[in-house]
Amino acid sequence: MYAVIDDRGRQAGVRVGDVIACDRNNEWGVGDTVKFDRVLVLTNEGDVRVGTPHVEGAAVTARVLGPIKGKKEVVFRFKRRKNVRVKRGHRQGYTQVEITGIEG
Repeated sequence: MYAVIDDRGRQAGVRVGDVIACDRNNEWGVGDTVKFDRVLVLTNEGDVRVGTPHVEGAAVTARVLGPIKGKKEVVFRFKRRKNVRVKRGHRQGYTQVEITGIEG
């Protein structure tokens, strides 16, 4: 079984057992069970259901593994001939979840 979910504007294709990174959500605690009810596409052994915009009655459950950080992005700004150089880094925060079930 395969599903495409919509998590606050980001789409992800998932199967049972997959581990995905969602945008940081401080309301979710480690070990909590979350439910994604905005399922866009649901497939089951050749049977494909496409939602308009969501598949009715379909849901994906997941278990929260904890917060993680993405890879480091380096932002370098400079002005030529002025001796102005600024180097900054950024690491986006994510919440890692493991898909435990797909219903629908």
